[in-house]
Amino acid sequence: MAETIRWGILSTAAINIALVPALRQAKRSDVVAVASRSLEQAQAYAHENDIPTAYGRYEDLLADPQVDAIYIPLPHSLHCEWTVKAAARGKHVLCEKPLVLTLAELDEVEAAAQANNVIISEAHAYLHHPQIRKINALIAADELGELQKIVSWDTFYLPPEDQENFRYDPQMGGGSLWDIGVYPVSLAIVVNRAEPPVEVWASQIRGDSGVELTLSGQLRFASGLVAQVASSFRSPARRGALIVGSHGVLHVVDHLAGQEVPGQPPGEGRMSLKSLDESETAIVIPATDAYLAEVEAMEACILDGAESAIPFSLSRDILRTVLALYESADSGQLVRL
Repeated sequence: MAETIRWGILSTAAINIALVPALRQAKRSDVVAVASRSLEQAQAYAHENDIPTAYGRYEDLLADPQVDAIYIPLPHSLHCEWTVKAAARGKHVLCEKPLVLTLAELDEVEAAAQANNVIISEAHAYLHHPQIRKINALIAADELGELQKIVSWDTFYLPPEDQENFRYDPQMGGGSLWDIGVYPVSLAIVVNRAEPPVEVWASQIRGDSGVELTLSGQLRFASGLVAQVASSFRSPARRGALIVGSHGVLHVVDHLAGQEVPGQPPGEGRMSLKSLDESETAIVIPATDAYLAEVEAMEACILDGAESAIPFSLSRDILRTVLALYESADSGQLVRL
């Protein structure tokens, strides 16, 4: 492969406003094509974003020999189908979270990556941000002592009248946990040295369409660590996390580190560490574009053979945990993984 990755965008989704500039800024990437189910829409998007080629069918983009990698920001239920189809065409794939909705789908995606010798990665941009490395460094340095509890939340208000939004459609993988709850879940797993919980419990509030509007869950890890997670479409936008240890408490103001508005300049990551003597230390992470870091990580995997920051093993643990939370919320019972 050449030293530059030529990217195709599968859809004109709103999240593209974050990825297209990142792909342009990355030194070893270039955006060469976009596809939509409407040729007119694809052409208009290509014109607005200075993309050379537009397609009116997803299949035509995948067949383009001038495209090396595909970014997939489609609704959740379409991720597996188009990831596997892209891999079958020899394309590397960066697919928005959640990568898939079932374990069978994840098996299919992983098999497609191996069979076609391509890189497939789940797009959790925040896991590429230096704030995550700082959190893990503080834990490794024993600044918090023995981890005891994590509390993390991610919410925003989704208007009830916006029923055409795929987040309200159970057939499209709607629901607050799939959409934003995966952030607190993945954060807990990553902070716990990438080990999944051993059991979970959850409760939910469903909407008229059948998807859960609000979910609250608890994860227990083998180490004794307990994580409480929450997601909702029915409260003002807020994010954050508290990581509690025997020696200190780390308040993470925003676990996504200022990436809450795709397309806007990233803000600083801000944390504070409170110690046993009640002293508090402010920690500021310089503004970093997590989407650019995500693209650069893909470049390293594809061009340099680097290990993925989000391997299939991590995607599988996140998926197993989310599925267990849904099972518990539906049954009202504790679920063991």
